[in-house]
Amino acid sequence: MKFLSFAIFLFLELFVILPSKNNAISQEEVKSILSYFQNERNNFARTATHDNSLPHDLKCKLDQAIIDEIHSYQGVVNAIIELFTKGEFAGKTYEYLAEMTDTFGPRITGSQALEDAIDWVISTASSEGMTVYTENVTAPFFVRNEESLKMVKPRSANMKLIGLGSTVPTPNEGITADVLVVSSFDELTALADKAVGKIVVYDVPFVTYGKTVEYRSRGAVEAAKVGAVAALLRSVTTFSIDSPHTGTQFYSDNVPKIPAACITIEDSTFMHRLQDRGERITLHLYLGAQNYENGTQTRNTIIEIEGSQNPEEIVVVSGHLDSWDVGVGAMDDGGGCFISWMALRAIQKLNLTPRRTFRAILFSAEEQGMYGGDAYFLAHGTQKENFQLMMESDFGTFKPHGIFFSGTDEATCMMKEIVSLTALLGTTQLSSPADTPDLETFGEVGVPRGSLMNENDHYIWYHHSSGDRIDVYNSTHLDEVAALWTAVSYVAADVTFFLPQ
Repeated sequence: MKFLSFAIFLFLELFVILPSKNNAISQEEVKSILSYFQNERNNFARTATHDNSLPHDLKCKLDQAIIDEIHSYQGVVNAIIELFTKGEFAGKTYEYLAEMTDTFGPRITGSQALEDAIDWVISTASSEGMTVYTENVTAPFFVRNEESLKMVKPRSANMKLIGLGSTVPTPNEGITADVLVVSSFDELTALADKAVGKIVVYDVPFVTYGKTVEYRSRGAVEAAKVGAVAALLRSVTTFSIDSPHTGTQFYSDNVPKIPAACITIEDSTFMHRLQDRGERITLHLYLGAQNYENGTQTRNTIIEIEGSQNPEEIVVVSGHLDSWDVGVGAMDDGGGCFISWMALRAIQKLNLTPRRTFRAILFSAEEQGMYGGDAYFLAHGTQKENFQLMMESDFGTFKPHGIFFSGTDEATCMMKEIVSLTALLGTTQLSSPADTPDLETFGEVGVPRGSLMNENDHYIWYHHSSGDRIDVYNSTHLDEVAALWTAVSYVAADVTFFLPQ
């Protein structure tokens, strides 16, 4: 659950009075922006459209003094890179992440495992002499319970499935119904008369995450509109070894809520072939899901080093500590959390004293709908002018290539110079836009944001599945990511100039 469509921002620009991006904003403005985002999220699916380039007409004309100041940090950046790749911290990011995921496993919102992991972070960071505290987050939560899918006709077969977050349960006796397989919403509309009383199976091949995940997000709603009794979605991935992938889905007001789950690519194409041959397909579906809309209280965890000269100004590095209840959330998003925490450890180890406050935020309840990010914006949005840079990694921490950035042209030119300092890592690429799901609200009020550009072509193989384990990562690549993340954020935290908003 990580995307906010540009259409939301366009609506805000056209129909809601946005605050000036150079001035403080009121709490009422914060609430207005947040309310609109929360109301609109279920209409959009997450994607990131990166063109791997800066605007073609971007011409950098930075003051030479700014360029010289940035490049005066080359020695510090080299020391950070040395620490992570050849020094005492080599292998440590992987080691710490493995310890957390091995100890606590999956950390879905509402679980004791998540709260225990938060307590462990607090205890560990405190023992390292860091300032650490939490801020409360209220979020709905979901308990999966038992679930099963069996083919009854044309032959008997057990099928793997995984219920989607917030799905309603089936009746206690389950649902036994015939199947209608479709490849698109258009096909569903065309076959609407055949969908009544059926289990609709969406066999939609992966195109891009943003386009394909739309079927997971609103497949149940569209199926219910034509009278279906349940919706099964082909897992949103490019590769499968009979592995279903979960995720969030949404219901709409005035549309019946029907059970929704993801099935494997293999079973989706299998049923499509049967239907093409004229076979009648009957399934028995059982989902024992429970939804607690009144919510639970969890916590954002904040670790920081106070700024030595301008403590009211802040640089943020972040990820989300919660995960789904399958796999162990090493990739989504343990890696993002731990490169952020390691950045503070490196600054402490090298006895660096950043001018601005350097803050790592481990968000909670991201997977349920960015509740942790929303809570942080509600609490701190009025101080938006104090945030120099906010960075978030939530698309894997594989071999790094550079940074995705969203900001003004002048800020982009500054970041281009900062990222160039990491040439030893080969991570000097700067492209746009940044993909920062928990920080999108800050972006809409002008705060510069960065995210990790990494070799995540196979991210979708493991995403929201049992395959999200520490084994997807390479320790050396994690070291390189941590070095890049630390170097860029530290320089931003210490330079004398402020990135324009």
